[in-house]
Amino acid sequence: MAASSLLNPAISFPSYKPKLQANPNFRNPILRIRRPSATSDSSSSTPTNGSPSLSTTKNRRSADENIKDEARRHRAASGEDRSNFSAKYVPFNAGADSSEWYSLDEVVYRSRSGGLLDVQHDMEALKKFDGAYWRNLFDSRVGKTTWPYGSGVWSKKEWVLPEIDPDDIVSAFEGNSNLFWAERFGKQFLGMNDLWVKHCGISHTGSFKDLGMTVLVSQVNRLRKLKRPVVGVGCASTGDTSAALSAYCASAGIPSIVFLPANKISMAQLVQPIANGAFVLSIDTDFDGCMKLIREVTAELPIYLANSLNSLRLEGQKTAAIEILQQFDWAVPEWVIIPGGNLGNIYAFYKGFKMCQELGLVDRIPRLVCAQAANANPLYLHYKSGWKDFKAVKASSTFASAIQIGDPVSIDRAVCALQNSNGIVEEATEEELMDAMAQADSTGMFICPHTGVALTALIKLRNQGVISPTDRTVVVSTAHGLKFTQSKIDYHSKEIPDMACQFANPPVQVKADYGSVMDVLKDYLLQKAPMSKV
Repeated sequence: MAASSLLNPAISFPSYKPKLQANPNFRNPILRIRRPSATSDSSSSTPTNGSPSLSTTKNRRSADENIKDEARRHRAASGEDRSNFSAKYVPFNAGADSSEWYSLDEVVYRSRSGGLLDVQHDMEALKKFDGAYWRNLFDSRVGKTTWPYGSGVWSKKEWVLPEIDPDDIVSAFEGNSNLFWAERFGKQFLGMNDLWVKHCGISHTGSFKDLGMTVLVSQVNRLRKLKRPVVGVGCASTGDTSAALSAYCASAGIPSIVFLPANKISMAQLVQPIANGAFVLSIDTDFDGCMKLIREVTAELPIYLANSLNSLRLEGQKTAAIEILQQFDWAVPEWVIIPGGNLGNIYAFYKGFKMCQELGLVDRIPRLVCAQAANANPLYLHYKSGWKDFKAVKASSTFASAIQIGDPVSIDRAVCALQNSNGIVEEATEEELMDAMAQADSTGMFICPHTGVALTALIKLRNQGVISPTDRTVVVSTAHGLKFTQSKIDYHSKEIPDMACQFANPPVQVKADYGSVMDVLKDYLLQKAPMSKV
């Protein structure tokens, strides 16, 4: 990027809400709660049939135990140590009767044919409890500190990693992220009154990657306790994956190894794995080159692969979809728009919505939109070709650096998600995504360029009449804007070559005297309210 005259930093940065129908099977959650006896201080209990409990208590734990100790004591007292639910790896898109499957305790990333794997849950066991039960259970855990259910991911533990011991879970109580009503942006730029932004970047390391990494690192923690040959965890990253991996590994005391493309991520992203003690390799290639190397390395060394090729990550990421439904009181939005790079996230959201439909929590799923940067758009080109033969591309530089991926690992997963949700793929040029980011910021948000890509897709679909002004629409924001301040500085300095930066808002240089300041302020106020007398 060009040096900025805006701040001139010392460090140079590399370049209708529908009503739910009455459920005749619904039972009052108050009547479902097991009340502790007068001598009990239980914060959770399990009915004799082994189902997850909805009960809570207001009794405080003793001063000499922490929340893990407390949870362990109550599990032992209630018999909750054995899970009635299970999950396994199966080949992606395999039927329920697939003969090929693997335990989650195996270190395996591909099927025998070389295809992707998926985590398949025992749906028959989960279906023993109706949709109202699961809604009440998940809702009862929101906002609590009970281990591990204070996490937005682990509050859905039965649907994520059901058999893991809570003692092995590595969590920063991630998730439960803000669903922001984008009132002014929707009205001013789109004529919409039901537009929402799911701020997944308001998280432990500032991106949605925390949702998947808590699951993956927790499973690695379990594997190490089982004496499996796992020395550390590694990933290729364009920034956010490495931040999440290094933070969760540092919390658990597990070595992390990060392959980063040299000079292609922001300094804010680079410093995160460094600060968390990761072993960082800056490699003279792009993300796709880093991904090729990490796959070769993890095939030879006892390093667990943390990229989204590993389907465990998606189990955590799917909980953001369930959260959206929770936050709308289990009413389904019409559209959900998600930025796409390596394409695991679009499938994760589909999987979360689909599980809710299959288990009776909702009666339909939203239409999904995957938004790509035009400089890294293999899925968009595949979609425009009518899903004919997929061709990888050489990704060009984009401000949306986390999705600068030309050969996405999860292409098959993304196609599945879009085809089964009547989905759409859109793209955003560099100028479009930066303008959309600036417009959003001007209405009170502070978003990342990747969210600018998603907002561009929304703008295009609104202009085409595909999305109507009354459609409830959710845009998924994947990372915190503070990770991408240099791109904002360059935009508002109007120092991006061949870009008009039409929504730039640079500071005004003023002399340090009263008259000059007053003149500037009067001009500004007259522009804002020309009919008033200043």
